Amino acid sequence: MIYESDKMRLLTVTTKSVGDVNDCYICRDLASSGGAMYTVIVINQHTVVRQILELFKFSDRTGEGVLVDEFAQGDKEILVFPYHRERPLLEFYNGDAMTLAECEEVCTNTILTCITCDLPYPILYLLLTGDQLQLSNDRSVFLSYEMDLANLDPEIGEAECTDVCAKLLLKLLEPKSGQKATSYYLLSKKTLNGSYDRFTDLYRDITIAAVSNKKVSPFTKLRLWLDRNTDRIMGFLFWISLILGIIALSIVVSRWIMGGNSWFRLLFNTFKEIGTESLLQ
Repeated sequence: MIYESDKMRLLTVTTKSVGDVNDCYICRDLASSGGAMYTVIVINQHTVVRQILELFKFSDRTGEGVLVDEFAQGDKEILVFPYHRERPLLEFYNGDAMTLAECEEVCTNTILTCITCDLPYPILYLLLTGDQLQLSNDRSVFLSYEMDLANLDPEIGEAECTDVCAKLLLKLLEPKSGQKATSYYLLSKKTLNGSYDRFTDLYRDITIAAVSNKKVSPFTKLRLWLDRNTDRIMGFLFWISLILGIIALSIVVSRWIMGGNSWFRLLFNTFKEIGTESLLQ
């Protein structure tokens, strides 16, 4: 099968997937001198075609530089993306054999890939949940573009994508948890609380916590310590506040029932008088 636009003639080389909504192929461009390879998504359903076109047209993220071509052929819509040999991140990543700095480098590269791909978030979400992140030999990270648009949700936004990415990074850093890696503990706490809804916040935390190769100011160390121990500090303050509240309440009740500073008299003046004799004489 050949898919043809005004600038490309795409010959199917490999079928990656066939579905009710779309098919995915690896194609060679016969119009290019080197026979460049591309990932080609062929959309069969008109409702999904409309959703896709609206996403690329009205989204702030247009996929510029990633969406190579887009055209109609007959009753089908064709999306063309780059193709690179797959090296699935979770298969080729070996955190046990890497240093903490190398693991953190993969994490920052993963976030940067999500930011710079500029794809609309509903499509990026499909790629992230479909294990389409790939790992290069130099620890850079790139996307592949096989997707099933039957699962497309146009309402997906940056928050959902960031949450998926944060959970993936936590999995990548888990082999370093025994090294008291600040990046792992900070990420685990914030991910558990669902604190991440922007990629820039996730990138900031990882780069700040990745202290392996840089000198960190005392202020930054204090901030990281507070981030890691916020729950313990809040728990301690809660119990202190509760105890002080009970003491204050007991003072009010004792004054109301016994009058004056009776609570203090009970506490401090208990043995000043025994029977009819005063110990102060």
